[in-house]
Amino acid sequence: MGRSARRRARDRDEDGNSGGAGGLPRALALTLASALVWGIAHFVTGRRIAGGLLLALYLAIGAVLAAAGTLYRSDLMHLAVQPAALQRISGGLVALGVLWILVVIRSYLVLRPARLAAGARTLGAASVAVMCFAVAVPVAWSAHSTYVYRDALTSIFRSGNENGKHVDTDDPFNGESRVNILLLGGDAAADRSGVRTDSMTVASVDTKTGDTVLLSLPRNLEQFQMPPGPAHDRFPYGFTGDGPQNPGLLNEVYEYAENHPDVVPGVAKNHRGPELLKATIAGILGVRVDYYILVDMFGFADIVDAMGGVKLKITEPIPYGLQGGVLQPGYRTLKGKEALWYGRSRTGSSDYVRMGRQKCLMRAIAEQADPQTVLTSFDKLAAAAKRTLSTDIPQELLPALMKLSNKVKNGAQIRSLQFVPPLIYSGNPDFDKIRALTSDAVNSDPRQVSAKPSDTPTASPTASPTDSPDGSPSATETPKPDTKPVSLENSCP
Repeated sequence: MGRSARRRARDRDEDGNSGGAGGLPRALALTLASALVWGIAHFVTGRRIAGGLLLALYLAIGAVLAAAGTLYRSDLMHLAVQPAALQRISGGLVALGVLWILVVIRSYLVLRPARLAAGARTLGAASVAVMCFAVAVPVAWSAHSTYVYRDALTSIFRSGNENGKHVDTDDPFNGESRVNILLLGGDAAADRSGVRTDSMTVASVDTKTGDTVLLSLPRNLEQFQMPPGPAHDRFPYGFTGDGPQNPGLLNEVYEYAENHPDVVPGVAKNHRGPELLKATIAGILGVRVDYYILVDMFGFADIVDAMGGVKLKITEPIPYGLQGGVLQPGYRTLKGKEALWYGRSRTGSSDYVRMGRQKCLMRAIAEQADPQTVLTSFDKLAAAAKRTLSTDIPQELLPALMKLSNKVKNGAQIRSLQFVPPLIYSGNPDFDKIRALTSDAVNSDPRQVSAKPSDTPTASPTASPTDSPDGSPSATETPKPDTKPVSLENSCP
């Protein structure tokens, strides 16, 4: 040992014996500094090689994290939807936490005075334990959250090998110019059997630009044809339902398929409904439907409660509950059950108004789910998502969809077309017109032609589901070549 090292050791012994200001307090202060910047304790005690290695490792880890959060943020987002990568990240966080704790303990050991009274030793050990705890808590929380997120991801999104939807990672959209995803809102309830899809919207997204068209169909659409196969053989003249309580509306197809396996042969339970409904809506619109996402409307209550409520502007009184309650007009922060009633209430309004409220509710939830809310309620939100969401989108497609969603958020055009009165009469639909409008909407370039309110087909906000087809001139007229879907950007108050 060199003369300077021996002198420092002697000084530590003297400080430890005398209890001077340079003893235990100095050791704890330098240990804390070493917990913040690895290697300080080793440099102070003359262990330059060990200190240099720890500092280099510390700086390397910091550089990797900084680069991931800045230069490679898009790649990080892709990793966030890959279960294997998430498992490695979770393991890496655990390893980092263990290493960090060892650095703290070792730093104190090389700094600790040689001889301390029993009380001082206890105080020193307790202080180091607090430092280790301060390191362990955020690392453990991050690892736990990553695990919970991965569990929710794998519970909701199955591998393509499991659901028969193989994805070519080099060409995830199979060369198609658009990907069409059916968004369903299920109206299940504790006092009702089965699932009725009261909200049905096809999101048709341009795979190059992210430009999106939302094609919404009403729950009470009638007289539609079933897809070729057993379902069409059973209903050759259009779907007529399953008994007097089910007169043959579009929102009944899902549950009908689940209750009658023979109309979707070879498809497992809980998958028959989505498959038949996808094929049915594909025939109605005249477009391919690739995937579906089903959101249980009752699950929204859990999500809203986990967020601490959702803020909405209510424009008119809405009956709430079975005891005569009312959601009064004005800006309100709705709890889960209140938000559910806001989206589902039929009293004094039409199905089409209710469709609009549901869209506003979903939009408000998406906008208000900020990072702080998500982080503070992560476990609750993940658990609610597992109970609320189901889909056939394969895990392997998620990175491509994440990249596409970034395009949608960053400057893509989003338009919407609702097939409701006065544009389309649900009791006697003009399916040729529906397909023509759909084709025009998804094939037109929104960046070259802008829709004008005066020539844009849209639904009257007060339209009644019992409007007469004779009172709706657009139910029989041919679509104009320049007809464009209307943007719903300002449709929510």
